[in-house]
Amino acid sequence: MAELLAEWNSFYVIVGPAAGALIGLQFVVMTLIVDRPPTAAASAAFATPTIVHFGAALLLSALLCAPWQTIGITATFWGFIGLSGIIYSVIVTRHMRTQTFYRPEFEDWLFYAVLPLATYIIIVLSALAAPCYAREALFGVGAAALMLLFIGIRNAWDSVVYHVLVGRRGKEPERHSN
Repeated sequence: MAELLAEWNSFYVIVGPAAGALIGLQFVVMTLIVDRPPTAAASAAFATPTIVHFGAALLLSALLCAPWQTIGITATFWGFIGLSGIIYSVIVTRHMRTQTFYRPEFEDWLFYAVLPLATYIIIVLSALAAPCYAREALFGVGAAALMLLFIGIRNAWDSVVYHVLVGRRGKEPERHSN
């Protein structure tokens, strides 16, 4: 079993630092939009989940790079991450429904609620499958870690674009007639 985990080491050595770097970049983005911060409810629905997904990808990467002797212990931990993510996804969905800063569109529901929930479900299912189907479970959790990374990238980009476009409204330069 340790050999199976070792085969994934380079994958997680790439995914983990990418998630960590993107967490840092998200902090930079938040400082750039400090003059137009979202409400606390909107932040809980749209900003914080991005950090949580990057953090989950980073945690999964660190967990799966550790020198475990059996996959069972690792699967238990990643199953806990998946279960926590499912609960968190439900909370984010509730925040999306109750916040009044922004009216979510289809893409928002897809990338902030549906895909993260599906990804965390994949993590839990992979953890449950790990004792009998270790190789397949590792592909499942690897795909989920990558999905969390790409969901976070998309959501970070969406936030930046939204704040840049909304921030520019009302700040158009005055037009002078000659």
